[in-house]
Amino acid sequence: MSDELNPAVTDEATEAEEPIKQRKNGLYPGVSDELAENMRSGWADTELRDLEPIPQAAETARRRAALSARFPGERLVIPAGNLKTRSNDTEYAFRASTEYAYLTGNQSEDGVLVLEPVAGGGHDAAIYLLPRSDRENGEFWLSGQGELWVGRRHSLTESEALYGIPAADVRELAARLGEATGPVRVVRGHDAALEKALTDKVTAERDEELRVFLSEARLVKDDFEVGELQKAVDSTVRGFEDVVKVLDKAEATSERYIEGTFFLRARVEGNDIGYGSICASGAHACTLHWVRNDGPVRSGDLLLLDAGVETHTLYTADVTRTLPVDGTYTAVQRKIYDAVYEAQEAGIAAVKPGAKFRDFHDASQRVLAEKLVEWGLVEGPVERVLELGLQRRWTLHGTGHMLGMDVHDCAVARTEAYVDGTLEPGMVLTVEPGLYFQADDLTVPEEYRGIGVRIEDDILVTTEGNRNLSAGLPRRADEVEAWMASLKG
Repeated sequence: MSDELNPAVTDEATEAEEPIKQRKNGLYPGVSDELAENMRSGWADTELRDLEPIPQAAETARRRAALSARFPGERLVIPAGNLKTRSNDTEYAFRASTEYAYLTGNQSEDGVLVLEPVAGGGHDAAIYLLPRSDRENGEFWLSGQGELWVGRRHSLTESEALYGIPAADVRELAARLGEATGPVRVVRGHDAALEKALTDKVTAERDEELRVFLSEARLVKDDFEVGELQKAVDSTVRGFEDVVKVLDKAEATSERYIEGTFFLRARVEGNDIGYGSICASGAHACTLHWVRNDGPVRSGDLLLLDAGVETHTLYTADVTRTLPVDGTYTAVQRKIYDAVYEAQEAGIAAVKPGAKFRDFHDASQRVLAEKLVEWGLVEGPVERVLELGLQRRWTLHGTGHMLGMDVHDCAVARTEAYVDGTLEPGMVLTVEPGLYFQADDLTVPEEYRGIGVRIEDDILVTTEGNRNLSAGLPRRADEVEAWMASLKG
């Protein structure tokens, strides 16, 4: 990574007037007047014209209209967020806030959507963005976030064409909001400077109402969103196939080979992984969110792979398969796997319009409780086990969650609208029962210890019942073995 230039950007309000600061310990002491003048000229016009709106522009407009109707007469501020420092002068890859991307389709750092109330009702929407980096003051080649360092930003005119929203310079927004009057709400946690400018105009309670509304708005997906989730799942299926083909290389190295293999698929076909991939071999499968992925991969063990591709529009899959590293389940592994498969089948069957969200969880947990009683691991009857939650020693987690732009989508929705709510067509959720027998659990037979199994699929609620978006990946044990054998050739 080149570091000879890349100084910090000056204060936003005076950026156009002040010179760009040099990086400390840079190899060049400054910029001569002659070089500065030379860099201002001789550049072609690269403005992009005749741009078409992004594919989801109609959907984002409809979403903004619903938001406007919910909060009449109030100014609404939804920021994308800012770059976050990883270490010193390097940043994490930017990911726009879900609320902002959902309402605009834009993914630029520092962006802000503002809905201004208008007389007579409704709102005027505006998107505030960083314009193209300045060539007059040298920002485009001297600033660490300038065009020659991190790439070209869209001009404000280009952004208006793409997103169908009037665009303005975000560097002026904090001052404008600080002077604004009237009721305001902001989505918190993404832009500290905006929150500071609004500190005397907002309340935590009112802001939380805005965040909750936007979370619940995503409970039912539109056709565009379902299509994006299917794309994410299809890429994820290919990523799982990639992993199976290189299990011999993972055995020669570690779980990191699996992680890297899936990541390659995610970056080639999508934006990124939707969450940290869980590549858990052997007893690591009993750690629910094992993301260190630094353990050995051994023949005879199981590999629990929980991973999802995130599309370029930020919709993520969330799929889990538990695979025999050598391609064949042992008798004990298959016994436990079949129990989880049976529980998942019961859970998926319970997903239908009009059902309670909790129904699929209850159906899966009942099957697992029955198995645990049958195996003598917990004293029945099953009703007693479920009432006391005794199965949770080995099942640990809920059986699923909403899925969308976040892997745990709609997370701040009201309980009555989510886990105590009713399923509707267009909802997408995971069904993912599991059994986990810790390596040090003395209450189970030794042969069970260190075995963890989870099977997870992404399920769309339809008017007729449900559709398994991830049906392209085999689930039944014999089908998994045949699929792995075909891929290994």
